[in-house]
Amino acid sequence: MSKLVHGETVVLTPLIRRITAPNPGIMTGPGTNTYLVGKGEWAVIDPGPAIESHVDAILQAAADAHATIGWILCTHTHMDHSPAANALRDATGAIVAGMPPANPQAQDPAFAPDQAWQEGDFINTEDWTLTAVHTPGHASNHLCFHLEQEQILFTGDHIMEGSTVVIAPPDGDMKDYLASLEKLKSLAITRLAPAHGNLMNHPKDVVEGLIQHRLMREAKVLEGMTKTGPADLDTLTPVVYDDVPPFLHMIARYSLLAHLGKLQKDGIVSENDGTWGKI
Repeated sequence: MSKLVHGETVVLTPLIRRITAPNPGIMTGPGTNTYLVGKGEWAVIDPGPAIESHVDAILQAAADAHATIGWILCTHTHMDHSPAANALRDATGAIVAGMPPANPQAQDPAFAPDQAWQEGDFINTEDWTLTAVHTPGHASNHLCFHLEQEQILFTGDHIMEGSTVVIAPPDGDMKDYLASLEKLKSLAITRLAPAHGNLMNHPKDVVEGLIQHRLMREAKVLEGMTKTGPADLDTLTPVVYDDVPPFLHMIARYSLLAHLGKLQKDGIVSENDGTWGKI
């Protein structure tokens, strides 16, 4: 994984530039990537957190390239992805597009898109086409964006480099997440552009690896429940995530709950007053 420098405009391809926001952390890795897509007229994908220096860096990149910002696309409305949209719209007059959240908990309360996008909505210019792909799982309103001309998929938090994403119910859903990964297999893509990390090659291998990892963890959930018998999350987490450092267990609890929710939908486990057991 190469180092991402905050505030630096990096030209990745003839149609793509990247600026990484200065918000590194345990949930954001090196920071949130903002992608600038196009020639002459740009779409900004994931404007990022409402940090003034980051918004300034986006505006300066456009000025340096003699480009205008016509669109601001948000993959979803978690607080490290969409809050800068309003400041960027105020500065440019660009159209903000994205899917409003179905569950407002832990979402950007100020998100007010000019266009509420769904599966298949798109921007088409003389030089490039971006199409929305609805990929619920990490968030119910998560969209990826497919750049047809370069066969690149901007994955937001659906896929990250070097880490699995957290699936946090109630808005996060493991069954939806796995279905969304399967959906990507049919797309004509050669690289992935994640919101956290570097460009990723061999997308089909990456997607299949993530599916197999989640299924492996699901098997560990069932194996753990065999060991513990009916148990709550506090009991199950260190058993199911015994290969994860304990300081990450509080985060792992979210994904464990998502796995249990999927297994409940599959009719394999049940829950009673916070205690989970096999049926």
